[in-house]
Amino acid sequence: MKIQQTLVSAVALAVVVLSPLTVMAQQTVRIVQTNSAGDNVHIIDPVTNTVVGEISGIERAHGAQPSPDGRWLYVANESDDTVDVVDVTMLKVTEQIPLSGRPNNIAITPDGSKVYVAIAQSPGALDVIDTSSNELVATISVHGGVHNTYVTPDGKYAVAGMIGARNITVVDTKTDMPVWSTYFDLGIRPMAFDTNADGSTRHVYAQLSNFNGFGVLDFETRQEVGRIEYPEVTLDQRTPGHGGNTAHGIGVTPDNKFLVANSSLNSSVYVYSLPGLELVGGVRVGHSPNWVTITPDSRYAYVSLSGSNSVAVLDIASVEVVTEIQTGGQVPKRNVTMIVSR
Repeated sequence: MKIQQTLVSAVALAVVVLSPLTVMAQQTVRIVQTNSAGDNVHIIDPVTNTVVGEISGIERAHGAQPSPDGRWLYVANESDDTVDVVDVTMLKVTEQIPLSGRPNNIAITPDGSKVYVAIAQSPGALDVIDTSSNELVATISVHGGVHNTYVTPDGKYAVAGMIGARNITVVDTKTDMPVWSTYFDLGIRPMAFDTNADGSTRHVYAQLSNFNGFGVLDFETRQEVGRIEYPEVTLDQRTPGHGGNTAHGIGVTPDNKFLVANSSLNSSVYVYSLPGLELVGGVRVGHSPNWVTITPDSRYAYVSLSGSNSVAVLDIASVEVVTEIQTGGQVPKRNVTMIVSR
């Protein structure tokens, strides 16, 4: 499948105050932004779009995931081969959990009982941490070095994606045993998921190495059912020095209505409607968009810009950039939405 549509021109960046993003009484939303250079992680308030906190001492922070209540933040530390546990109230690392190898992205179950860690270092694995003891309790053998891992929205499965081995492996979170794998012709990059009416996983949307778009995997049949290629990019539209990750960063809104996907090829973000995957529009952002996280109200996407050392805020419905946040970090990459209970 290929969709063509003219890229929407970027609007002038303007600082705006967003409507409150409090999901319920006594809860506050924060955006956690890791940086792959330096030793800090930044906390952004999405109401004011300002940096309101900083966690220091985590070298080469990769993925991060909060506990469901927002009390703890788990951060993959590539320098020490650990998951660093952060007390969110103090913004301090309180513990380091040794891993079986160098980590990349991480995921947490909806009940907060387990953290799954992508081990990129050969031979690759999926490490499992019991959060009640903060101990490594299992190392699951898969089919290669794991770049990204996720837990499906219903919490039933951990999903590991591999670049070199070009496969997605699905693990049962009750038994921590692999249950199936699907192979692709290209390496697996970031992934996102939408759900059926009963909350079960419907599709995996997987960005692929050297493909400016994403593949669509039917979770029930375990088959790739299509590929969406972003609108054609001419030579003069390409971002100089964009790197080898043509498409990196993808997310589905919590209301299951939109998919937001990055392209580093031309430093743009595209929005597709769900379930039909019709292109709503696209917009240029700062240099090299790398990751995306979405607010709980499904209104805004926060896009890390590795080449600009900043974070763009995208209004999803209008496909417009409403502001760009200078975090002070170096090479921002993974980000995640955190809900903090007061």
